[in-house]
Amino acid sequence: MTGPLAGVRILEFTQIIAGPFGCMLLADQGAEVMKVEPLGGEPWRVYAQFMPLESKTYQSLNRSKQSIALDLNTPEAQAIVHRIVKDVDIVVSNYRPDVPARLGIDYDTLRAIKPDLIYVDSTAFGRKGPWAMRPGYDIVAQGVSGFTAAGGRFDENGNPVLPGGTATADFATGYAIAWGACAALYHKAMTGEGQLVETSLLVNALNFLGGSFMSLPAADELVRTAFLADAKAARERGEGYAQIVQRRQARLQAAQIGNIYYRNYLTKDGAIAVGNLSASLRQKMRDVLGIDYDARDHDPAYNPREPKAIEAGNALTARVEQMIAAEPTAHWIGLFEAAGVPVGELNFTEELDQHPQIIANNYVAALDHDLSGPQSMVSPPHKMSKTPPAPRSASPPLGRDTDAILAAAGYTADEIGAFRAGGAVG
Repeated sequence: MTGPLAGVRILEFTQIIAGPFGCMLLADQGAEVMKVEPLGGEPWRVYAQFMPLESKTYQSLNRSKQSIALDLNTPEAQAIVHRIVKDVDIVVSNYRPDVPARLGIDYDTLRAIKPDLIYVDSTAFGRKGPWAMRPGYDIVAQGVSGFTAAGGRFDENGNPVLPGGTATADFATGYAIAWGACAALYHKAMTGEGQLVETSLLVNALNFLGGSFMSLPAADELVRTAFLADAKAARERGEGYAQIVQRRQARLQAAQIGNIYYRNYLTKDGAIAVGNLSASLRQKMRDVLGIDYDARDHDPAYNPREPKAIEAGNALTARVEQMIAAEPTAHWIGLFEAAGVPVGELNFTEELDQHPQIIANNYVAALDHDLSGPQSMVSPPHKMSKTPPAPRSASPPLGRDTDAILAAAGYTADEIGAFRAGGAVG
């Protein structure tokens, strides 16, 4: 069996994380993805190389693809793209808005050649507005979207740091790229029409922060509205970013006082997470812990801002923390699982590729790289019973498929040699 996108041809002009990840998802679905790279390789290929022109970061985001090396600053390379695009279904680009036109790979230029083309355009901040022409990466998108402030983390010198340990905006945008491409393919199948699909790091970061971004005055008094007033007053007093973040964290923490049900705990030998978002689950956790009463669920007049409620909530939290810290992880996993309480131990990602849960669900893909040999990666994020997605190969060495792609486009060996001698292809 082949993937659901078998027969779809994609020309990829992307770098770093969001675009490569999105196109890798499409490649795993069976699409033929031809990744265009500069002659020296895209930046992620040459970042932290463990061997010439190969890095783990690049290999983790570019499996199942072909590589064609082109100098898009040359007319010859642009002409090659214009020939190839005639037989392509989708183009994906993640340049700053002004760059594609300069390279001859913008939507208007390419759809004049291929009228039913689907063109997925991913930018940092969107194509319009005062930030449109700014270069931007994940760390910038997390900062301007409020993601960094939401994490509330600072280093030992007081500098803000990323909250999640990964490129959240980039990976979210990668999913949006793949999702938008598939939606546009469906529209094209129904109507024959191609279209421009736009997304950005900024809008995807904001989607992950939807509750904070959303304004709902009837529900915002305790946290959002109060914080906006705090922030305004703090700025008028000359307070800086760190102080305002701390005020925001205090507001959020105040709303969570006494919340023993949805959080992480240290155990005697590790840590666990519990997640109880319904009254029935909260009762199950209380039953395990021997807690008879919690005003959150048992007092209809409960007000988290009242001093008595704060005092009782803090006392309950301290009691439960002490209880859970007194026993090992396995003890609590066993008790909570038996009672139907959602629970899991806190793990390290590096240890999970041999975990029985991962193995049982085939969440590991074993591949062999042309140059660096065996490797294992996480599998595609979903399964399909009729057209299962599957990684077909490890990431390609730089320019491995240049000659084959050009020959398939009708160029002769002599023409390809001339392009290479002139510096248009690698």
